[in-house]
Amino acid sequence: MRLSGEGKRFLLLQGPHGPFFSRLGRMLSRSGAEVWRAGFNRGDRAFWHDRASYIPFRGQPADWPDSFRAIVTEKRITDLVLYGDTRPVHARAVTIAREMGLTIHVFEEGYLRPHWVTYERGGSNGHSRLMETSVAEMREALAKTDMDLPEAPARWGDMRQHMFWGALYHWFVWAGFWDYRNFRPHRALTVRQEFMLYLKRLALLPFHAAERRLATWRIRYGGFPYHLVLLQLEHDASFRDHSPFSTMSEFLALVVEGFAAGAAPHHHLVFKAHPLEDGRVAVKSTIRRLAQQFGVDRRVHFVRGGKLAALMNHARSAVTVNSTAGQQALWRGLPLRAFGRAVYSKPEFVSSQPAAQFFAEGKRPDTRAYRDYRHYLLETSQVAGGFYSSRGRRELLRQVVDMLLSSQDPYDALVSGNAAPRQQLRLVT
Repeated sequence: MRLSGEGKRFLLLQGPHGPFFSRLGRMLSRSGAEVWRAGFNRGDRAFWHDRASYIPFRGQPADWPDSFRAIVTEKRITDLVLYGDTRPVHARAVTIAREMGLTIHVFEEGYLRPHWVTYERGGSNGHSRLMETSVAEMREALAKTDMDLPEAPARWGDMRQHMFWGALYHWFVWAGFWDYRNFRPHRALTVRQEFMLYLKRLALLPFHAAERRLATWRIRYGGFPYHLVLLQLEHDASFRDHSPFSTMSEFLALVVEGFAAGAAPHHHLVFKAHPLEDGRVAVKSTIRRLAQQFGVDRRVHFVRGGKLAALMNHARSAVTVNSTAGQQALWRGLPLRAFGRAVYSKPEFVSSQPAAQFFAEGKRPDTRAYRDYRHYLLETSQVAGGFYSSRGRRELLRQVVDMLLSSQDPYDALVSGNAAPRQQLRLVT
């Protein structure tokens, strides 16, 4: 049958910062679908192309469930599209959408960053179907394909654009607060504080780059074995909703204590900050304090953002909560300890050892099993492209619109033999 949007009515909620959702909406409209956008602040409105299809929500948070039901009923919505499924307005909408029989399309940052984004149905991260899918089931589904795997990506291709669109979005939210007085951000900081942090991070990029180069040089030429800790943002949904820690300090304490108890006395510990770390949590000073507390201050290092490959290539092992960067460690065959719920937390390749034991003798992954897992993702939920750069959006829209219009989700399409051929994006700039 011809692929078409006829008869489909999409409602888009909040998307990634920037114009991606607007471009997606245009393409869905051209397919014959009816498209609506619900907005919760001036930032949502600023990045939507059509006033006639924009539905502002200006009520109190408690009013949202009833308003969402009314929108779905009035517009006869068949499909819900959102970016991330854990922020409060999205989580409530997903629950109601399931009750009303809607198809739920979820976008997320790529599980295989930086040159892919994630598209799933029903939920992502800890709510993904991947959480319940075994490697054996993945291998069975892969029997109908023999795609070659691309090289492991070494950098996030559109970080500056990500920062730019984030700053612009929060400026619109802040400047237009009077129009959406009941809006409450899904993070603890105010919109003004978020905006100022984006500006500060952009302004300090050159200074942070110099600090990063010096720290990386000391590690690369120090001549010591080291273990790599892949840090995340404390306010990120993966950390907040899919980990056993309530604060980043709890995770840092567990890691430093385990390293002090289990690692060889000539080994070092390197903390690699998330590229978007903005200082709202005192990560660097907390690490310094903990290192002194456990008597390993001369063996602990902090690297602020930057490329991961240079550090990963020489590491002995890697530790994280549930960062997607953990997959780069698995790709290289490094022992990996993930303490949170992650889509890649399969017993074949992720250690469950206590921290001290892991630093003493971390178990290496089954690299064959991980290659099959990675192959499965590239045939299903990972779509070449990006949200923030113009080239990344073009590459993404070439494929993902057809995936939204398909009668099958990406995982079922692979099993049935109907998965679309996949593009291999070399570089997003």
